[in-house]
Amino acid sequence: MRILLTGASGFIGRAVAQALRERGHAVVPVLRHPGAAAQDAVQADFAGVPRRGWWLEQLAGIDAVVNAVGILREQGGQTFRALHSDAPIELFQACAAAGVHTVVQVSALGADAQARSAYHRSKKAADDVLRSLPLAGAVVQPSLVYGPGGSSAALFNQLAVAPVLPFPQGGRMLVQPVHIADVVQGIVRLVEEPPLSVATLAFAGAQPIALRDYLGELREALGEPHRQWVIALPESWFRTAAALAAHVPGSMLDAETADMLLAGNATQANALPDLLGRPPRPPREFIPPEQRELQRRAAVLDLWQPVLRAALALLWIWTALVSFGLYPVADSRALLARVGLHGALASIALYGAAALDLMLGVLTLAAPAGWRRAVWLAQAALIAGYTVLITLFLPGYWLHPYGPISKNLPLLALIGLLWTLEPPAARGGKR
Repeated sequence: MRILLTGASGFIGRAVAQALRERGHAVVPVLRHPGAAAQDAVQADFAGVPRRGWWLEQLAGIDAVVNAVGILREQGGQTFRALHSDAPIELFQACAAAGVHTVVQVSALGADAQARSAYHRSKKAADDVLRSLPLAGAVVQPSLVYGPGGSSAALFNQLAVAPVLPFPQGGRMLVQPVHIADVVQGIVRLVEEPPLSVATLAFAGAQPIALRDYLGELREALGEPHRQWVIALPESWFRTAAALAAHVPGSMLDAETADMLLAGNATQANALPDLLGRPPRPPREFIPPEQRELQRRAAVLDLWQPVLRAALALLWIWTALVSFGLYPVADSRALLARVGLHGALASIALYGAAALDLMLGVLTLAAPAGWRRAVWLAQAALIAGYTVLITLFLPGYWLHPYGPISKNLPLLALIGLLWTLEPPAARGGKR
């Protein structure tokens, strides 16, 4: 079969494309920015809502369509209405006009008459149109999908390795996570043997499970030896944190995703067992033993990297405030006098260094990704410079029982780690 696949570069789309090709099908990927290696790719941006007349040309010779386009949060022109509703509706209506027999729409569990979030309502709008058309196929509604390369999987791994987890309802909301391999197998089965009219099928895991227990099973699969300490967080606090997180670039949490999490994500009408001919795999089998340590390390680094950045930023900012006057200025001038700085020169050194510390603290939190490598190098250079000057003029501080200078060594190691963890593009490398 020749299959048009939208969202082919996404988490589910990539896995579907690979599975279809392994089954011998020809996949025509629809991509926003197809590279030179993307043979037979169709370039289209759902944000621009390609019209059905344009789709008719792309559907020539196509036997089936799989729509796997989806976003969790809106950004700029990437809106729910355009990507989840308007563009898919144009595509589905073009399929009916072009005589494409089969369409599989990847929707979401909860995109039903009770849908509250804009995410679910936008998915439902396209689902409703597809169900009204004279086509074969299915509206697939997955629960939380876990798998390698998935942003939600990375998030849940981070939550699983956290030693303490404050959660609304104490993490007792029900979820029914499903592995990407089971979702993909179900989609491929529907493409090859579609229902005669568009069916709505929930794709979920083996059974509903409390979120805290799901994280516990992931934690065990990752090799963490002890259970988490889960603290019941007031929902109002959680919603406030979600509203603040919405302003953090790359955050998956905002007011709407908080609502979805609080509502849970489980179903009593799971279509996967019958479709697969077996139960979906349970969360304890999501992580292969041979990948356990690699994924655990990645989760730990992802969890603690922002914490390390915040701690480092606080150190620089606090140092600046101390230098600006929280520490007696006369005592600061006395220290500068011991290295030969007096009068106006001492004032310039004291307040100039404080301003530099403050700037580095702010940049540690707010610098764009492309700047962070330079920020880490500037911090390392400044700490190294301070260490050299104190070693030359105040060597006795190396013997101080509180270690004010020897503590620079682990600080330099921390900065080196943060520099290393920057993505290749941020380090000036090639993609």
